[in-house]
Amino acid sequence: MTVSFSPAGFVIVMGTAGTGKSEIGRRISRRIGCHFVEADDLHAPEAVEQMRQGIPLTDEQGMPWLHAVCNRALFEQDRPAVIACSALKRSYRDLLRKRLAAVRLVSLEGAPELILERLRARNGHFATASLLESQIKTLETPQADEHALRLDIALSPEALTDLCCNWLLKEPRSARHGA
Repeated sequence: MTVSFSPAGFVIVMGTAGTGKSEIGRRISRRIGCHFVEADDLHAPEAVEQMRQGIPLTDEQGMPWLHAVCNRALFEQDRPAVIACSALKRSYRDLLRKRLAAVRLVSLEGAPELILERLRARNGHFATASLLESQIKTLETPQADEHALRLDIALSPEALTDLCCNWLLKEPRSARHGA
């Protein structure tokens, strides 16, 4: 079912590899009727190969990618867009907010064991279980002043999508569900 409404600004679905950013982001975009941007598709080939080898990107390597994500989102005629992007550090999210202006954050979070199980079960993606430890160390959980919706990935994809879309409709200042 598609709900026709336009959230205030862009929606960024963030989290480590294996939290379901792409799946939940696609579901939200279909539900609210706007474009979906897959940030993973915008990594440079060398960056993808490096991550495939289990070597995390440095901040310097990640900056061109974050700018490419912003450029793609701003290019879309069907705005705002839902963006699946790890956005692990506050500085990354600040850059996204600066470039995109109005941004709503949805942080997908979960037990490392559950995330690891998901990563081991998926095939064909460059971000494998070998990156999880470094991503968990890098992750700066959104703070209260970021007004993020924080969701536990132990919930079903349907429940996560419902919670997110309801939150976007109501636009509360901050929330934490399912933990």
